[in-house]
Amino acid sequence: MTTITIDATGTIVGRMASHIAKQALLGHKVNVINSEKAIITGSKANVEEHYWKLHADIGQQAYGPFIPKMPDRFVRRIIRGMLPRRKARGLEAFHRVMCYIGVPVDFANIKAEKLTWATQPKTTKVQTIGDICKTLGWKG
Repeated sequence: MTTITIDATGTIVGRMASHIAKQALLGHKVNVINSEKAIITGSKANVEEHYWKLHADIGQQAYGPFIPKMPDRFVRRIIRGMLPRRKARGLEAFHRVMCYIGVPVDFANIKAEKLTWATQPKTTKVQTIGDICKTLGWKG
């Protein structure tokens, strides 16, 4: 089992998450650093409205759906959506994925992989995961 470290800075979170899910299903341990700097494409109003609806309008507060406010957990939930988590192999793959805010001391000397094919498009309508989490109530 190999360990893959991915730097999420400027990377579109959906494309990155699908790549990470495939690697985790293949048996690799995947660490994602700088998860607050990953981006979501779309206008600010549409993206915020989407997550506010999930957070506040759908269901009851006690029963979900639960949208994390911290960027590392937010990205990890997006990755979870791309795994067959209700099957044994998907659950095991999900346990092999870890996301971090910033660069932890353990990964300071490790060369992180950049997904150049999943970087920011030419459109100007992008938001970072950190900005979305701050509108949801993250105090980071």
